[in-house]
Amino acid sequence: MDEDYSASSSAGGGKKAGKQHNTLPFWGNESSMNLNALILANIQSSSYFKVHLFKLKTYHEVVDEIYYQVKHMEPWERGSRKTSGQTGMCGGVRGVGAGGIVSTAYCLLYKLYTLRLTRKQINGLLNHTDSAYIRALGRCW
Repeated sequence: MDEDYSASSSAGGGKKAGKQHNTLPFWGNESSMNLNALILANIQSSSYFKVHLFKLKTYHEVVDEIYYQVKHMEPWERGSRKTSGQTGMCGGVRGVGAGGIVSTAYCLLYKLYTLRLTRKQINGLLNHTDSAYIRALGRCW
């Protein structure tokens, strides 16, 4: 935690240096956000992400979109995956082998990732009182 804060040697002394204290380190693959390759490919190719979410530029716009659009937290939209004839992990909800239409929740999760959120913004997601889905997406970090 001490690395996040650095004292300034200027006349004010003891001040936080720039916004370094508010940036979050990233763990893992920065290009894929550690998402499954099929889910990531479906997010990046979805018209919802490329057209609608591309227009959203601020944290508050994305939080509003979560509030109004997210209805579940599964990776695939209900009924969009063909699972008949599949067995094991690919046949259930947890499997990603068959793909489908990626959910709005996962598209919005990736959009939040592209905004490079600050500590304050993530705390805002985690403590949001209006929607359990906003809090759930905050926990995905």
